[in-house]
Amino acid sequence: MATTTATIELPVPADRVWQLIGGFGSLPDWLPYIPTSEASEGGRVRTLTNEDGGVIVERLEAFDDAARTYSYSILQAPFPVTGYLSTIAVHAGKDPAGARVEWSGTFTPDGIGEAEATGLFRGIYADGLAALKQSLTG
Repeated sequence: MATTTATIELPVPADRVWQLIGGFGSLPDWLPYIPTSEASEGGRVRTLTNEDGGVIVERLEAFDDAARTYSYSILQAPFPVTGYLSTIAVHAGKDPAGARVEWSGTFTPDGIGEAEATGLFRGIYADGLAALKQSLTG
């Protein structure tokens, strides 16, 4: 099983960051390469469409509003991995007025090497966190 994590410090209070990203259906609000998210199963499943029309279906596995974190698995996606589980968490930052956001995942590569799979998701997470920073700070 492979793992990867990306982290970013933001000059924005953790509660404000969580307000933006804490909803399981909120990816289109801050992630430009995911323009649509449709909820099903009472909001526990989201069907995402990326900017190229690709479909990704994810299930909410755990949600903790007080701790500002949620975890989700992939049910369907064009990624060369199986057993994918990811967590997004918002913590107080090094600067008390700021936040640290961590996006991590575990998965088993399927048809590609571990380094390639890890690099793929590290890039997705890093690009996503950069987009989050842009959304929050302009």
